[in-house]
Amino acid sequence: MERGFIFSLLAVFSVISLSIYITTHHHNHNNRHPFLPSPSPPTSLISKSDDRIWPKLELNWRIVMATIIGFLGSAFGTVGGVGGGGIFVPMLTLIVGFDTKSAAALSKCMIMGASTSSVWYNLRVPHPCREVPILDYDLALLFQPMLMLGITLGVALSVVFPYWLITVLTILLFSGTSSRSFLKAIDMWKEETIMKKEMERPREPTVNSRGELLIDTYEPLIPKEEKTPMQIFLFNLRWEKLMVLIVVWAAFLALQIIKNDLVACSTSYWVVTIIQFPVALAVFGYECVKLYKESKKRKSMGNPESVCEAAIDWTGPHLTFCAFCGILGGTVGGLLGSGGGFILGPLLLEIGVMPQVASATATFVMMFSSSLSVVEFYLLERFPIPHALYLMAVSITAGFWGQFFIRKLVAVLKRASIIVFILSAVIFTSALTMGVIGIDRSIRMIHNHEFMGFLEFCSSQ
Repeated sequence: MERGFIFSLLAVFSVISLSIYITTHHHNHNNRHPFLPSPSPPTSLISKSDDRIWPKLELNWRIVMATIIGFLGSAFGTVGGVGGGGIFVPMLTLIVGFDTKSAAALSKCMIMGASTSSVWYNLRVPHPCREVPILDYDLALLFQPMLMLGITLGVALSVVFPYWLITVLTILLFSGTSSRSFLKAIDMWKEETIMKKEMERPREPTVNSRGELLIDTYEPLIPKEEKTPMQIFLFNLRWEKLMVLIVVWAAFLALQIIKNDLVACSTSYWVVTIIQFPVALAVFGYECVKLYKESKKRKSMGNPESVCEAAIDWTGPHLTFCAFCGILGGTVGGLLGSGGGFILGPLLLEIGVMPQVASATATFVMMFSSSLSVVEFYLLERFPIPHALYLMAVSITAGFWGQFFIRKLVAVLKRASIIVFILSAVIFTSALTMGVIGIDRSIRMIHNHEFMGFLEFCSSQ
């Protein structure tokens, strides 16, 4: 584990912990905030149904700009494995004119469309160097339940946290992960350059003891069998593990639907909320035991090959670290409306997953988390159907062709670091756009003497 990445996560966790402490111990002081003429929360933090701003879907410069930005954001976001929510939300609010909550819901629709088409493309792509599926189902089963649990916690905290704090967390998290990914991409580029020079260097002929020339070039006796696209698709599709992921997704969806119909902070509300913990921990615990036993068995047999793509030993501390990162990534993702991809993508690279597999696996997990939000937003009527269908069509097309062109580029240049550079660029762009918008809105709230403190959870539902 890289210390820099762990430090970034701990920094975000410390800010969240400090904020919760302030919320619980200094709530009375928030009611007397110098910027507060009244304790009522601002409409910029909590949008009611009457505050919806849904522009008409018509051909104009706004929809053209949204199409271009949406296409590029979906293409590069799915390649990097982060989705692109940090680009979509500012685009939908500033250019198209949606309110913040509707923009967040439409952003999830775009992420779902792009990630679904990307997963469909990756299912037809072989692993770059091993005879295993390019989607790492073990890592997906390990992180998906904890990410969903964290997203639930993050959404709850987003009701309590003030807008300025969410902006600070956005800048802190996205700047840290983007810079970390950029440095890793540079290191990978240098390693690939050295490797390419070694491969291009002509081999010197060797001579045996009798002075005979030995040529180390020959074709294998048994050529490698080429698989058809359908064979690759069936090989990448593992139904047993896929069904477990679908069951976890359905369980969280059912609990969220039930919770939305309950009175906030009632006994039944808290019971349904708490039930999500054993559901997530059961799946995570099952996968932990499996990875631990398989890793221990392979070591005892002298097999150094990793159980999955992650180049780490599946010990107790490492599994605990993965649980911590999953929950924290989902919490921050739910708090910022990004879905957790901005944590999972860099995290998979940090634990040794190669970029092609990290991108495919992160997008695979993101498909489940984003679709969960889309179904919930649809039941709550949070987004207009025409805009959602159009933007999803754009993102589906972009997700497929983005994967196609970047994979071809990686194959031609033989540089997988391109994927990591794209990941870093998308996160940095998201930090820039969301940070600038957040700072501007916070300044306007201060000038308008709006509420700048923490809110009570139950009264804000």
